[in-house]
Amino acid sequence: INSDGSILAQRGNPSLPMFPRSSLKSIQASAMVRLGLDLEPRLLALVCASHAGTTMHQDGALEILAKAGLDASALMCVIDWPLDGHSVEPTRLAMNCSGKHAGMILTCHINGWPIDSYLEPTHPLQIAIKKEVEAMSGEKVVLTSIDGCGAPLFMFSLTGLARAIRALTISSDPVHQRVVQACRDYPEMVSGQGRLATRMMQNI
Repeated sequence: INSDGSILAQRGNPSLPMFPRSSLKSIQASAMVRLGLDLEPRLLALVCASHAGTTMHQDGALEILAKAGLDASALMCVIDWPLDGHSVEPTRLAMNCSGKHAGMILTCHINGWPIDSYLEPTHPLQIAIKKEVEAMSGEKVVLTSIDGCGAPLFMFSLTGLARAIRALTISSDPVHQRVVQACRDYPEMVSGQGRLATRMMQNI
């Protein structure tokens, strides 16, 4: 899309509904910050991450959980291997979404919401995230399913996703600016050293 939000180029039909999956993490994080999640930029970037599961990323997720007085046993994401291949067994901390899940748990703790049901689509946290997605995309979510990490997954159009990312990038909302700046300041937390997303942010 162009800077004014109009379509610059397209292939196929971008108005068809699809699942944006991890493309939504910074928008999910924005909803959490709006709900009171207050983390230093390094850890906020991890909440937005599809990370490599390195020790740095796993320790960061533990730091977030510790702020709620919890440990890795509170995570409800699936287990996975870190991408560096140095682990002897898969864990929930190594799963690339563990930072996002830790952020969700801490947001629930801050608001006094149940933690054991934080992945339910009817949970106040997930309702708030859905509202943030709809507000930024300018579209209604047409279907809610479950992502590979276990979190609710929202279906809307590719055009809506493009509008949402544009809105996040140019937003004057302090919440959005805080999320975007955290990722720019700590790109290694968003993905990992040598990985494409990190290298792109380091060279912008």
